[in-house]
Amino acid sequence: MLAGEAAAEAARKSSQEAPPAEAPAEPEFPVAGDTSAAAFFDLDNTVMQGAALFHFGRGLYKRHFFHKRDLARFAWQQIYFRLAGENSEHMADVRNSALSIVQGHRVAELMSIGEEIYDEYMAERVWPGTRALAQAHLDAGQKVWLVTAAPVETATIIARRLGLTGALGTVAESVGGVYTGKLVGEPLHGPAKAEAVRALAAAEHLDLSHCAAYSDSANDIPMLSLVGHPYAINPDTRLRKHAREHSWRVRDYRTGRKAVRIGIPAAAAVGALAGGAAAAAALQRRRR
Repeated sequence: MLAGEAAAEAARKSSQEAPPAEAPAEPEFPVAGDTSAAAFFDLDNTVMQGAALFHFGRGLYKRHFFHKRDLARFAWQQIYFRLAGENSEHMADVRNSALSIVQGHRVAELMSIGEEIYDEYMAERVWPGTRALAQAHLDAGQKVWLVTAAPVETATIIARRLGLTGALGTVAESVGGVYTGKLVGEPLHGPAKAEAVRALAAAEHLDLSHCAAYSDSANDIPMLSLVGHPYAINPDTRLRKHAREHSWRVRDYRTGRKAVRIGIPAAAAVGALAGGAAAAAALQRRRR
């Protein structure tokens, strides 16, 4: 074959070859205008660095709501919790200790203090990346709720300050605007979160397969499993493993690494927890 013919033959073959396949574009998410969708965010270590209850407890201790002996007791309970893990008897002890501290205080007083404490300790600890995720849902016209075991008043203050729709949280009983030292129902924790989200979705006429949920903890796997778009944010070891096994999307703002690209723009990215135990009831009120 002559050189010219070889060149022509090569050109002909190259023109017949299909162009290299491009990776399929990731679908837009959240979907703008999909009002059947919403987003549910855990609070501690998902939206905020650390525990909101701890930060609120610091504010209560600063305002002399409890004494050093209470601080020591709560610190020991927290150490036990970290070493031995969750069990119903220990959690009940922590809850009862916290409720005893706020018993007799007025709900309005604790709400006012909560606003101050948010500015003092919490505002600067919100993860910019998670806030950007929540804002993406709001910009798409969707509602966004915090869902947390923290007191509902704490969660409501944070949700309002972040411009979110609202919050679900643990509820403490009050009579005549004064805390009684009892809970209404049980703490909003683990499977109880999933039940609350399911009930809210029914009331709001949401399609859970269109919804998203975000959490750092394996305790929230029941809630994450409810929705069509589960996200592990700053995940603990168990949740990271579960997310990997189920192809859930992961984002870790603690190190800046992105375990999986999720298609939503994200912003750049303690003392004793005894105060958190005290705050477990300090910002709660009667469910209406």
